[in-house]
Amino acid sequence: MKSFSPEEVAQHNSASDCWVIVNGMVFDVTKFLNEHPGGKKVLLKMAGKDASKQFKSFHNDAIMQRVGLPMQIGVVGTVATATTVSNLVSAPQAKFGEGLPYSDPTWYQDWNSPFYNESHIRLRKDVRAFVDKEVTPFCHEWSEAKSIPRSIIKRAAELGLLNAGSGAATNPAAKGLMPYPLPSGVSAEEFDIFHEFICVDEVARCGSGGFLWALMGGLSIGLPPVINFGSKEMKERVVPGCLSGDKIISLAITEPSGGSDVANLQTTAKDMGDHFLVNGEKKWITQGAYADYYTVACRTGGPGMAGVSLLLIERTMPGVEARAMDAQGMWGSGTSYITFEDVKVPKTNIIGKLNYGFKYIMHNFNHERIGIVMQANRFSRVCIEEAFKYSLKRKTFGQTLVEHAVIRNKFGHMIRQVEATHAWLESVLYQIKTLPVKEQPELLAGPIALLKAQSTQTFEFCAREAAQIFGGLAYTRGGQGEKVERLYREVRAYAIPGGSEEIMLDLGVRQAMKQAAAIAKSKL
Repeated sequence: MKSFSPEEVAQHNSASDCWVIVNGMVFDVTKFLNEHPGGKKVLLKMAGKDASKQFKSFHNDAIMQRVGLPMQIGVVGTVATATTVSNLVSAPQAKFGEGLPYSDPTWYQDWNSPFYNESHIRLRKDVRAFVDKEVTPFCHEWSEAKSIPRSIIKRAAELGLLNAGSGAATNPAAKGLMPYPLPSGVSAEEFDIFHEFICVDEVARCGSGGFLWALMGGLSIGLPPVINFGSKEMKERVVPGCLSGDKIISLAITEPSGGSDVANLQTTAKDMGDHFLVNGEKKWITQGAYADYYTVACRTGGPGMAGVSLLLIERTMPGVEARAMDAQGMWGSGTSYITFEDVKVPKTNIIGKLNYGFKYIMHNFNHERIGIVMQANRFSRVCIEEAFKYSLKRKTFGQTLVEHAVIRNKFGHMIRQVEATHAWLESVLYQIKTLPVKEQPELLAGPIALLKAQSTQTFEFCAREAAQIFGGLAYTRGGQGEKVERLYREVRAYAIPGGSEEIMLDLGVRQAMKQAAAIAKSKL
């Protein structure tokens, strides 16, 4: 890229020829003058000058990626390449990332870890490059439009991210069904739950739960029952299309009358001989507004959990109606209200055995909740990172925000909770990697339930504290507080779905009581 001296840039200082310098990069903003949200006079004041300080004061990195870089024409002096990273503080050299303290897991920097190897490092780099360039700069735009382009879902599929996020990459039952290779060239033999963690964690750096759920929210909970319990014909017909990004699948369990009380759902599937006749309603279904397939929990038998089955219902079947719902957050993820009215579902579309649906639902809950933990804790980190960057440049009463003890206290409490949650998560992931599959549901259900509550309460705390640090900027959609404002609205989508915090805490303790009773009995 061409190099310019500051003196050369200074000559381009009029409305008809306006250049500026930001972070060592030279931009021709002449055609952008009339489009600048603050008016062209703001830019003309800096014409031919270094505007780095002013840019950092009012904009985030996403603006540079999306709006700034297309106008870049060169660099200043002998700078060989330009960087879009905000150099807000002199941080120690890190192995990966910006090096801002606690904005990434400790193994990204100078801490040793027994969980990761070269393939994890390679994967981390590739996913971050994709997210930084093709996702983060557009999240606000997509969120405001309440629509995520299908093209970015397809792009993620081609990179193998849907294989990872859906759990297919670590599931032997998905062998031969994945249309694209695993991400970063990682072999099926070496791909483990920590690779999946990196994929989810790095995508979550975009700071948009709506994007994550539009990408893999329904996929990660609606597809596993098909992979694990569907017939060979069903799997071959459905799974490749969903993992290629060409088709969308949702899990339809929650109903208007209740969410967590799965055993008492009211949607019915009446046996009509060669088909089931399905009637009922489902609510708050992620990706349901535009899904092609629904993994639906229906009542095929008597009351309670023993009378529930799973059916694969297709959007094109007569009697299926899905409409988008307005929600507090997760915009673009297709949250929907679905009505089934006399839908004829072929018997071949039953997933697994009749009246075994509750068992199949429970089978997938641990994976769903672990995915929520992964996302929620990275979102907590995003809140720390965004607030930390802002606190280093924002001055009040003659000091930067972080120089105020009350602000440091906020960061201290945010950091301790995030790091504790992350360490617990890695410990549980190691059990998932090493324990026999049959032993995991009983041993891990309780800890995972408690960990979910821990992660979502940490997320809520960090979102609130980050919003306090940003002040009015976190009350405004877009701008420097964009991620924090959006995440603050999305907290409830993590604290309630997948099992509310109250139920998770109770489940964790009940599981502990069960184990204690078993120990006491063994000593008799």
